[in-house]
Parts: sequence; C-alpha cells; structure tokens
Amino acid sequence: MQYSSCMKCHPRLVSFSAAVAIAATVSLAAFFTSCGEKADAQTSTEKTKIVLIAGKVSHPSGQHEFNAGAILLARALNDQSGLPLEVNVVHNGWPEDESVFDGAKAVVIYSDGNASQPINGHEAKMEEMIASGVGLMCMHYAVEVPPGEAGDRFKRWIGGHYEGGFSTNPHWTAEVEIKKDHPISRGVPGFRANDEWYYNIRFADPKTAEDIITGIPTRANINRYIHWTPEGEKGLGKRQTMMWAVERADGGRGVGFTGGHWHRNWAIDDFRRVVLNAILWTAKVEVPEAGVSSDAITEAQLNENLDEKKEMLHVNLPAEADLNQPAAEPKEFGWPGKK
Repeated sequence: MQYSSCMKCHPRLVSFSAAVAIAATVSLAAFFTSCGEKADAQTSTEKTKIVLIAGKVSHPSGQHEFNAGAILLARALNDQSGLPLEVNVVHNGWPEDESVFDGAKAVVIYSDGNASQPINGHEAKMEEMIASGVGLMCMHYAVEVPPGEAGDRFKRWIGGHYEGGFSTNPHWTAEVEIKKDHPISRGVPGFRANDEWYYNIRFADPKTAEDIITGIPTRANINRYIHWTPEGEKGLGKRQTMMWAVERADGGRGVGFTGGHWHRNWAIDDFRRVVLNAILWTAKVEVPEAGVSSDAITEAQLNENLDEKKEMLHVNLPAEADLNQPAAEPKEFGWPGKK
C-alpha cells in the first residue's frame, strides 16, 4: 500500500519507472534477437568436415607424393577457398584413431592401391560411413583394387575401379575435356597435362557413374607404357574416362580420379581446381560458380613436405616440355600376375 501511495504521490517517478520497464523490455528483445542472429550466423558458417587420407611413402621423389600433395589440397580448401571447410589430413595411411571421422561428410583417399589401399582391413568402418551417406573420393593408385569382393564394393561406393589386366596406366599428355553441365566442371574450361592417366576403368554394369573428365590416348601422345593390356590397345584413339562421379543409392556420392602421379601437376591451376571442386561435390558442398578459388602454387611450395626417399629430387614447376615428350616405343602386353 505504501508503494502504491508513493507512486500516486510522485507521477514523475511513475513515468520514470515505466520508461525503465519499456527500456528493459526493448533491451531484452534486442538481446534475444542478437543471440538468435548470432546463432543463425554460427549455423550458417558451420564448417563441413572432410578427412583426407594420404598414403604411405611410395614411388621415387616427385612421384606419388601423397603427404605433400594432401597438404597442398588441404591448404587450398582450408585457408584459400573462402569456404566454411575443415579438411583434416591423416598422414601415412588409415588413422589409428578413427574418431577423426566423427562428423565427416566425405573421405578422400590419395594413396597406393591394391594391397596398400588404406581401406584394407577397415572395410566395416568404411561401409558404416558409406551407409550413413558419407562421400568417398579415391585418387590415382587408390582407385585400384582387385576384382571380386573389393571390386564390387568400389563399383558400389565410387562407381568403378582400376582392374589389373583390364585397365591400363600409360603416361600420356591428355587434352582434357570437361563435362560442362556438372558442378565439378565449374570454372574449368579444360586443360593439358602429362600424367599417368589410367583408363579403361571397370565400371558398374549397368554404368552408374558420369564421365567428368576425358581424353583420347594415342600412340603419339603416350610417352611411357607400364602395364599394357589388350583393352588398353583397343582404347587407343577413343575417348577415355579419367575422372568420374556417382550419386549413390544411399544418398552419398563417390568420385574416382586417375591422375595425380606427378607432384608437379598440382601447380596446374585447372588440374588442381577440378580436384578441389570434386572434393567439395563429394562432401555435398555447393561448388562456387567459378570453381574453388586457390592461390597459385610456387616451386618452393611444391618442394615442401616431400617424403624422405633414397634419392631426393627437386620438383620443377610444370613446363611445356612435359607436354611434348617423344612418343614411346610400343610395348608388349604385360602386367603384374600375368601368366
């Protein structure tokens, strides 16, 4: 009663109290609105997690530089793309602590294949991730697994695989053509690159994958034959697939990329961009209209983080001479395990 009486006796106090109440209400509303906006901003910038598995030490210096190549790709995505990404690099094969996969939207494997494929012995974990819609991308030798159970898995997971004795792996300069209407192609008009471009891939039947980058091997543009097969011979002069992509029935995505032998090629802007685009697409991240932006790679950066090998060689930037190597002498058919 005294409080009411006081309020009646002091109208200015009433007005002041009302003003304070109104101000407090406005402040609270602003506070909650601000918090809501911050929460929305945090949600909109939540980072997409990608795990990039780099394989163990492999070929001579400057070739199969999985660890150094993975670092360049992760740097481009994490620090240069301007996109909300968290790319975690696992070095030297499958991680000892599988918690690195928690929350990952895609797994990218850049490694040797067959007996050295990092998934070997961890198929159940990979299958678990695949079933939950996690994307899988395999690069270069990592696309090679034997036919049978492993091959059937890869046909389901990424749409196809390199099969020894059927597929082939010459070094050749490809005039790369891009599937124009696919997100992976954004900002990539096409390019030339000399690489160990595998071809004649064993795809699922019926084929589930789309051809993303293609080229035509010929006697004139092959500068080295390695495992040469009758099917490889038949493929000369015909358009071949070097990157493919699949939308899986489980809702996840898969990509295979057969280039990546020569470490120098990461310094080719469009070579690098198409791979960065593919990594994003595999993780279901919208690829920018101009493709993934990344800084030019210097010669010094190419020579960072190279694996310790018996003979260390300096890696030069890609040059015109790489693209114009003399044609190799034809080779007889032969591959590991051929009787």
